[in-house]
Amino acid sequence: MSAEGREPRDDRLRRLNAARIYAITPDGDPAAVRRLVGAWLRGGADAIQLRQKTMPRGQVLELACALAADCAAAGVLLMVNDHVDVAVLSGADGVHVGQDDLSVAAVRLVVGPALVVGASASTPAAGREAELAGADYLGSGPAFPTPLKTEKQVIGPGGVAAVAAAVRIPVFAIGGIERSRLAELRASGVERVCGIRALAHAPDPEAEVRAWRDELIPPSPPCSGPGGPPSPQGGRDLGP
Repeated sequence: MSAEGREPRDDRLRRLNAARIYAITPDGDPAAVRRLVGAWLRGGADAIQLRQKTMPRGQVLELACALAADCAAAGVLLMVNDHVDVAVLSGADGVHVGQDDLSVAAVRLVVGPALVVGASASTPAAGREAELAGADYLGSGPAFPTPLKTEKQVIGPGGVAAVAAAVRIPVFAIGGIERSRLAELRASGVERVCGIRALAHAPDPEAEVRAWRDELIPPSPPCSGPGGPPSPQGGRDLGP
C-alpha cells in the first residue's frame, strides 16, 4: 500500500476501536520477523507494531514496506515504533512514540490527520495530556513486572484501568502480559492488550494468538438486542 493509497482515517479508527490484541515485534532478522508477523496475522492479531531497536534504518524501512503489504492484505493495522519517517514512507497505518521520543503534538504535525498516532501513558494525567495532544490510542503499563522495563514502576491492571477511565481513546495494557494473566486484566475491566515476548517466543505463535482471542473475546450471547454487543473499553464513537 503506497503512501498515496492509505485508507481514510475513519476506517483506521474503526479498526483501532475494535482491536483487542496488539502484537509487538522483537528484535530479529527481517525474514524471521516477517514470518512471525505472518503467524500472528493468521492467528487473528488486530494490530502489529514494528519495533526494531538494533536494525539499521534502511532495513527497517524495507521490512516496514513488506509488512505494510502483508497487514493490508489481512485487514490489520501496522504501526511503526519511533521512526516517523519510516511510517510515512512505508505506507504503514501509523506510528507509536514513547515518553522519551518526539512529542505527540510534534508527530501529529509531521504525519497530519490520516495516520494513527499512539503514545505511552502510565497515569491518568499523562493519558489525558496525550489525548489532548492528538494521540489516537495509548499503551499503558507496565501492567506486570517485566525484564524489558525494570526501571519503570508496575502500575498493575488497576492502574491501566484508571488510565482507560480517564480518556476517550482506546488503551492497551502492556508489560509482562501472558495468557495466564488475561483473566486478571479482564476482571479489572481491561480488554485490550499488547503482547511481546509471550507471543513472539511461544512454540506456536499463531495458536497462541488464537488462544488469547478466546480468552479476551467470550462467545456472543444468542441475542445482543437492538444496540448490538458492547464495544471494548475506551474508543471514540464513530457512528454507523
